[in-house]
Amino acid sequence: MSERWTWSYEGPDGSAMAGEGLSEATFPTQSDAESWFGEVWHDLAESGVAAVTLYRNGERVYGPMSLEAAP
Repeated sequence: MSERWTWSYEGPDGSAMAGEGLSEATFPTQSDAESWFGEVWHDLAESGVAAVTLYRNGERVYGPMSLEAAP
């Protein structure tokens, strides 16, 4: 069985976000998922995403992780 790594997105109020501009892609490895995230996190933040959570085969690995830039 191959692994499926996915991200979920939360708005500023903690509610789940989905839809246009938010990737529902799956990744074969944690490294692939995190590399993709490293490339697009600014775009996600500009789209209103406040936090993300990483899942492996539907189970939470870590998160929610804030996208708010540190001061």
